[in-house]
Amino acid sequence: MPIEKIKRNYRKTKYILYKETLVDFKEHFWAFLGSFIGIGLIAYMQSKTLLHSDVVFLIGSFGASSVLVYGAIQSPLAQPRNLIGGHLVSAIVGVTVAKFAPDILWISAPLAVSISIVLMQVTKTLHPPGGATALIAIIGSPKITSLGYWYVLYPVLSGTIILLIVALIFNNITTNRYYPNHKKYHIIRKRIKNKFKSSLS
Repeated sequence: MPIEKIKRNYRKTKYILYKETLVDFKEHFWAFLGSFIGIGLIAYMQSKTLLHSDVVFLIGSFGASSVLVYGAIQSPLAQPRNLIGGHLVSAIVGVTVAKFAPDILWISAPLAVSISIVLMQVTKTLHPPGGATALIAIIGSPKITSLGYWYVLYPVLSGTIILLIVALIFNNITTNRYYPNHKKYHIIRKRIKNKFKSSLS
């Protein structure tokens, strides 16, 4: 029944939020370090290219993504499929809406966000910061809006890949943290690790 499914998802979300917000200084340390390095790498790329070109790497929605992929790593909304897919779907929608209704902000802004939400739901890539990614394509700086569909590749795809790579490293450093929450990934990772160890010995 749909109601039972909603209740089950609610209980699961409640437990995840409880677990992720416990006062655990080790967890806070790794969340801080991962987000610092993830955003730091993107910001470094931005600082090195800003003076020489109009390339943009850093957008505001990455900050919100960092909260999920480093601070709430067991959340279904923080998983790699959601991180990459949610941003890409939203970026494509944002740019497309901007092209069809560039000067009607009161239509283009809500339309981009609303279509993004629905498409993320349909594709099972729901990632809340994706809504901001779609909105940035509409209301962003002239540098961003002039990118057109290049916006999907950079800053969106390039930035999410950096955030994901850093998350895969720092969210798996200790035995208490594991990311993503897909069991098959960790089985494969352990097999590769064991083979690597056996080849060295």
